[in-house]
Amino acid sequence: MVVGNETAARTPDLNGEIRGAGPLDDDVPDRLPVRPRDRARRGTVESVATTTIDPQIRVARAAVFVVFALNGFLLAMWVVHIPAITDRTGIAHSTLGMFILMLAGAGIVGMRIAGPLADRFGSRTVVAAAAAIVSVSVLGPGLATGPVSLAIALACFGFGNGALDVSMNTQAVHVERAYGRPIMSAFHALFSGGGFLGSLLGAAAQGAGWDVRLSLSLAAVAGLAITAALVPRLLVDTGWAAREANSDAPMESGPHDRIPESTDRDRESEATAHDGATAQSTTAPNRSRKVWALAAIAFALLLTEGVAADWSALQVRDHLDVDDATAALAFGAFSCTMTAGRFTADRLAGAFGRVAVVRYGTLIAAFGLVLIMASGWVPLTLLGWAMCGLGLSGGIPQIFTAAGNLGSTTAATDMSRVFSLGYLGLLAGPSIIGWLTALVPLTTAMAVPLIAVLLCCGYAGAVAPQRTTG
Repeated sequence: MVVGNETAARTPDLNGEIRGAGPLDDDVPDRLPVRPRDRARRGTVESVATTTIDPQIRVARAAVFVVFALNGFLLAMWVVHIPAITDRTGIAHSTLGMFILMLAGAGIVGMRIAGPLADRFGSRTVVAAAAAIVSVSVLGPGLATGPVSLAIALACFGFGNGALDVSMNTQAVHVERAYGRPIMSAFHALFSGGGFLGSLLGAAAQGAGWDVRLSLSLAAVAGLAITAALVPRLLVDTGWAAREANSDAPMESGPHDRIPESTDRDRESEATAHDGATAQSTTAPNRSRKVWALAAIAFALLLTEGVAADWSALQVRDHLDVDDATAALAFGAFSCTMTAGRFTADRLAGAFGRVAVVRYGTLIAAFGLVLIMASGWVPLTLLGWAMCGLGLSGGIPQIFTAAGNLGSTTAATDMSRVFSLGYLGLLAGPSIIGWLTALVPLTTAMAVPLIAVLLCCGYAGAVAPQRTTG
């Protein structure tokens, strides 16, 4: 595969990143044509001329798009049927809240288990298993007839969803690395699109009077069929166990080389040491600090996203004294700009770098939150929520890309740690606001997400690519 012209305009930007033809590249300046396998070993995203991208990589990119959309679709099918499921099982709202928390806990367990499994056996294998679990288990809540069966069903669904979150994002990192330019945000935009499609189809099914078991059965069958069709088109990544077994095998050449699951810069350094070359690799302690820094930023960003999802409508209604229909526009403004922003964030990351996307995005979100807290006018408040969604839209994808490109054989495990702490932020944010409303007005409590995004702005440099010299 031919690498595009990257020797021109490779200058450091204000964020300390090397920009130009390869905004996410962190390799040495002397460039040779790089095959997909070589690029994966370096653990970086490189800039590649669009016309040189292997058709196999394009197919894999489309397949990962559909996996993200499928995940959003199946999650939405559960959410829109919650009222029917609670009526069928006869549980109280307080019990439902406890079960949803249990679903989230099972999701975290799934994330932590899926990471090491993806490192060992490859993300494609784990995506296949996790997508099948989610597809089958989405039917479980519809078949539940009481609290116990619903709890079991939601635990299975949450576990599969958490495992799929980690494995599909790990696969997305490999596809992005092979594709040669930032595309992670678009994957997350497709997740939102799948959720929107699921909510529409679920609402239509309920409007037509379909039984919840029929709707979720069709969703399960569709999920299994789509999974079976997509998995063969994902990139083959055999995991570290198979790579070690084949480490002495000669490297195949040609444009159809597939991408290994993950790589270790330390191993690459050892391999070249006998030639007199030296490399600055990410040591285990440094990598651990980087992982926890990324996880902390993910926690803060997803805390803010969770607050917007659960409290935006109530904030508008209580602060501005409007009806429920008008208040609902707040989350609509937030979600619309977040989805639109994710379709554009990749180009911004390619032009200005990951750090700029996180730093200036969080500044936009902070300005939006200040507007929300200060405004007494509905259009201005809605603008604030829209700015908040736009500012947050590109942050999480950049964090996941950074976590997946730390250059280690435990890339998926690193991502699972970032995911887990970020997911805790998504859950903790709404709860923290709820507790604070007993002490201060809801709008004043928005200072919590404001502080969170400002901290993210200050520490945005954590998402910068690792650099090596050789």
